[in-house]
Amino acid sequence: MSDRPLLLEILNALEEQGLDRDEYQLQRVIDVEALERLIDSTGPQTDTDLEIRFSVGEFRILVTRSDVIISRIS
Repeated sequence: MSDRPLLLEILNALEEQGLDRDEYQLQRVIDVEALERLIDSTGPQTDTDLEIRFSVGEFRILVTRSDVIISRIS
């Protein structure tokens, strides 16, 4: 994951898929601060391959320690 906060990573990834910030309310879908704490709790020394998945509108979001991946739900 980059040095940017996880919230910005998710928002930028959604915008790259063409979803405007006015089209959703992320805080209604997930607690981003809790998600960040969960991701941070699995430090680099941990062998855990943590993956968090959730949906926002027509998009599925996958968050790992190193990436935010967005895919359209078909």
